[in-house]
Amino acid sequence: MNNIRLKTVKLISRFIKPLQEEGLIAVPEMNEILSQLKHLAEKGTTIPPIVPKLIDQSEAAGMLGVGLSNFKKLEKEGAFSFQRKMVGSAVRYRNIDVVKFLMANESNNNQE
Repeated sequence: MNNIRLKTVKLISRFIKPLQEEGLIAVPEMNEILSQLKHLAEKGTTIPPIVPKLIDQSEAAGMLGVGLSNFKKLEKEGAFSFQRKMVGSAVRYRNIDVVKFLMANESNNNQE
């Protein structure tokens, strides 16, 4: 059972918005607070901390649970909202972007 409701998260959002507008809370801080509360209300846990790093195509494919060739095909078709980063001639992705993509798709699948 969740101890916090989405209705409560929306109410808290209304309370802290003026604090952000006055500069007492930074926008990224407010976004983090609200995203953690929303995740807590929906899943019963907070978002786990992730150490940001660049990952290669096979690591990104593994995170998404698809094979490398399928990942490359999907990327070419524009299926992912995250962008590739070129490090020299190597293709890399921000692991946080891949996690956000997964979480967004998980939320969309749960709403259907």
